Amino acid sequence: MFDGRDPLYVQIADQIRADVLSGDLGAEQQVMSTTQYATTFRINPATAAKAFTELVDEGVLYKRRGIGMFVAPDARDTLLAQARAAFFAEVVDPMVRRAKVLGIPVEDVVEHLRNGGPR
Repeated sequence: MFDGRDPLYVQIADQIRADVLSGDLGAEQQVMSTTQYATTFRINPATAAKAFTELVDEGVLYKRRGIGMFVAPDARDTLLAQARAAFFAEVVDPMVRRAKVLGIPVEDVVEHLRNGGPR
């Protein structure tokens, strides 16, 4: 499952983020413990703990003392806002700059998008 180039804790955090965005993990739903992650995926529990710490710092997860980790009530909204901001910064803004360099009015780009893009 975790075989990408990123560090394992990053892959775990990304998978949890993706599960929250897709709705596979809902608000207030409990996530596997670090021990469960370690056992299930045969990893060091500290690796899972590092991923959880990152997600807690971001406000995606929160800890209920003595019970476990849970998805924060507004986690999906937080992740959607971050993804939208990244989309504009990584996709739209460079496209607009490129269109300006090519002399394409932004209105033409918008019209093209409204008409469904390439045909």
